[in-house]
Formats: sequence, structure tokens, C-alpha cells
Amino acid sequence: MTSQTKSLAVQLYRMTMPMIIGVLAIMSYQLVDSAFIGQLGVKPLAAVGFTIPVYQLIIGIQVGIGIATTAVIAQALGANKEDHARQLGTLVVAVGFLSILLLCVLIWFNQEALLRLLGAEPELYPTVREYWFPWLISAWLGAMLYFGYSIYRAQGHTKAPGVVMVVTSIINMILDPLFIFTFDMGIAGAAWATICAFLVGCVIIYPKILAKHWVSLKLRLKENLSGLQQLVAIMLPAMMSQFIPPISAMAATAIVAGYGETVVAAWGLGTRLEFFSIIVVLALTMAMPPMVGRLRGAGELDKIHLLVKIAVGFVFVWQLLIALIGIALASPIGNLLTTDQTVSDILTDYLWRVPFSFGALGICMIMVSVANAMGKSMRALSISALRLLCCYLPCLWLGSQLGGLNGMFLGALVGNVAAGIMSWVIYRKGMKKLKRAMAAEATLSKV
Repeated sequence: MTSQTKSLAVQLYRMTMPMIIGVLAIMSYQLVDSAFIGQLGVKPLAAVGFTIPVYQLIIGIQVGIGIATTAVIAQALGANKEDHARQLGTLVVAVGFLSILLLCVLIWFNQEALLRLLGAEPELYPTVREYWFPWLISAWLGAMLYFGYSIYRAQGHTKAPGVVMVVTSIINMILDPLFIFTFDMGIAGAAWATICAFLVGCVIIYPKILAKHWVSLKLRLKENLSGLQQLVAIMLPAMMSQFIPPISAMAATAIVAGYGETVVAAWGLGTRLEFFSIIVVLALTMAMPPMVGRLRGAGELDKIHLLVKIAVGFVFVWQLLIALIGIALASPIGNLLTTDQTVSDILTDYLWRVPFSFGALGICMIMVSVANAMGKSMRALSISALRLLCCYLPCLWLGSQLGGLNGMFLGALVGNVAAGIMSWVIYRKGMKKLKRAMAAEATLSKV
């Protein structure tokens, strides 16, 4: 291993570890949150169920802004344009503040129309209304906190966001039973607990951002308009790519539903296990963009390629290890997650096949993240769309038609592998094209 490879690997490790801890903390509080709400009965659970698709809309816009934030600020810093990076930081906070606030207000005033569209029964409306008022406040605060994390990551710092994720998750878990049961606030108590946690997070994050001068209070109209164009160019395709997975998940569920409730139950458990198994990949997709953005701003494409190779190699080996552990523990995992033996057996079949493709899935996710970080958001959108609409779903359907249930699982495996290969080919072609363009620019500048 060369000294440059070792240096990049160490830097990637330091950036990724806080994100792994933070993501685990968030997942833990969400699990605890669901468990407490589950004790309140069917209506509160149904209210949360109808909230999820609406929340995906907010998250899609939020993540789109966050991706654009990391890309444009990191590239500005890589090009030694620190003042421009500060202007972009201010712009991000302002755009995020207004756009998510406007969306939350629109959702509140159109809640009954949304619930009718989602198929909710009218008797559920009062429960949803009780929950959605504090929930929308928490969604807005959560978005603001996320934008703060994005500014930190763009500056190359992931430790503070990771720590705040843990702190807010612990506060949420402590306050949940207090607000829900002790103060008898019911389902609304869960949202108020999240509001308190996110407020604490914002109070920690934003004073530090101001103290480090990562945002500027001096607004320059011309520069801000230019920055807004940069943000929108990356933000819109990134938002669109966030909406593709939920649509794909619904289509996959429709294919699976043809086999009955037990298979749907096993598939649902399998997809949850998939999310847990790719936590490291998710953390990498948060840690890599600021590194890639800075290197892109400095024009160091060879270092970007080396960083990508390190990440891809690690993900491939790590996910293979996870798949082998899954096979070894398939039966115990199935019995732990469900008391229904049929569901457990189907889940075991799933774990014997699909997880072997998670390495390829992880590579695809990294390619999307790298493309966004380099400002090639349309390429990232293309990879996301091709993965789900041209590789995964067609292979899932074809496997189901040819081989039944096990054929469907093999189809999922083949689809993910095909997506991984496809994303790598697109990345390599993009890098070669960018190198030629930069070489041509360098030649012209000498003339």
C-alpha cells in the first residue's frame, strides 16, 4: 500500500466512523419511538403509517438540498474560495429554511386532501391532526439540523454531526415515554419529544457554525444568484433521485404481493435487514462527498479515483463478510424476528441468496454519491434510475416469472449485481471524459 493510498484510507475511516455511530443512533431512536407508539393502539399506528409517505416527500427535498450543499461548498473550498463557501453556507440555510417551512405549511392546510388521496378513513382525521401539528414542526427542525450537518460535512468535519446525532437520539428516547405516557400526551407526545431533541441539536450545531465563520451574514446579490444556480442545478436531480426508491419499493411490493401475505411479511423483514446490513455503505455515502468535492475543486482527479477504489474494495469485502454471516445465522435470525415458521423459512431462503448482491448494491450507491459530489447530478440521477428501473425491477419480475419465489430472490441478486457493474462502467466513462476535458482546458490556457 502506497503512502498516498494509506493517507486517503485513514482519512476516509476518520470521516466514516462518526457517521456509522450517528446512523445507528438514529435507527435506534426510531425503533424505540415505534415501539412506544405501538402501545397506544391501532389508530395511532395507522396515523404514523399515513405519515410515512408524506415524510418521504419532505426527506426527498431535504436530502436534495443537503447533497447540493456538500457538493458546492466542498468544491469551493477545494478551489480555495473560502469567502464563496461562506456565501453558499448562508444561501443553503436560507433556502432550506424557507422551502421546508413552506412545504410543511402546505401539508398542514391540505392534510385532509392528502389523507383522502392516501385512502385514510375519515374517523382517523382527528388522530392525524393531533399528531401532524407537532410532527410538522419536528420535520422542519429536523431539516434545519440536517442542513447544519451538511455544512459540517462539506467543511470536512463529521465528528460533531455524529455526536449530535447520538445526543438527540438519547434525548428523544428519554423524553418519549415521559411525554407519551407520564404527561398523557399520546401520539403527539412522540412528536413533541422529537421537537425538544432537535431543538437541542440546533442549539449545539448552529452557534458552532457561526463561531467557525462557515456562513456569512453579508449578502451579495450577484454572488448569491450565482450560488443559487449552482445549488438548483445539483438539487433538483438529487431530489428526483430520492423519489425513485419509494416508487420502486411499491412496484417490488406489488410483485411480491402475488405470493401472499406470508411472503410479503418475509420480504418486509428482509428489506429491513438489508438496511441494517448496508449501514457502513450509508455512512460512506455521507463521508465521501466532502472529500471528493474538495479534490474535484482542486482538480485532483487521480486522487478521487484512488479514493473510490479504496471505498469500492472495502465495500465489496465487507458486504461479502456480512452475507456469509447472514447465511450462518439465517435460521436463528428468522426465528428471532418472527414466530411464524413459514415466514421464517422464506426469510431464510432470502438470506441465502439476496445479501450476496449487497456489495454490488453498495458500489452503485457509492457511484451515485461520488457523481453528486462532483457536481454531476444528472449522472447520479441516471445511475439511480437505471439501477431500479432497468436492472433491479425487471430482473425481480423475470426471476419471479421463470423460477417462482426462489427465482424472484435470484432475480433480486442478479438485478443488484447488474446495477453495480452498470454504475461502475458509467463512472469510468465519466472520469475519462472529465480528464479529457480538463486536459483540453489546460492546453488552451497555455496557448
